[in-house]
Amino acid sequence: MSFSDPIGDMLTRIRNGQMARKTAVRAPASKFRAGVLDVLKREGYIRDFRLEDGDRGFPELVIELKYFEGTPVISKIRRVSKPGRRVYSKIADLGKVANGLGISVLSTPRGVLSDEEARAENVGGEVLCEVF
Repeated sequence: MSFSDPIGDMLTRIRNGQMARKTAVRAPASKFRAGVLDVLKREGYIRDFRLEDGDRGFPELVIELKYFEGTPVISKIRRVSKPGRRVYSKIADLGKVANGLGISVLSTPRGVLSDEEARAENVGGEVLCEVF
């Protein structure tokens, strides 16, 4: 199965899973998706993720969603850079998400990083999504 936007698909699965109050959602596995999930886990937006074999023999990522007092920790998750319109940003031009309460996830030459990690390493890149 091919996707035109695999990261957007994964973010939509997370968004839909939280609206349905699921404890976990599944998405097809890739190293790039795992990198994005690793940033979300480090920043405290998801509980955990793991790699499992899927029903058809393809690897899948099982994403454990996180809730606080019954409400989802992620209130908004938005794809910024899309296949039809890539958005790149220098680290000096990268703004704060929700006045610093949210994060941006960037794909940089040093891997997938949050905006704070990219500022610490002084590296810019493609802005994948914003999470608040």
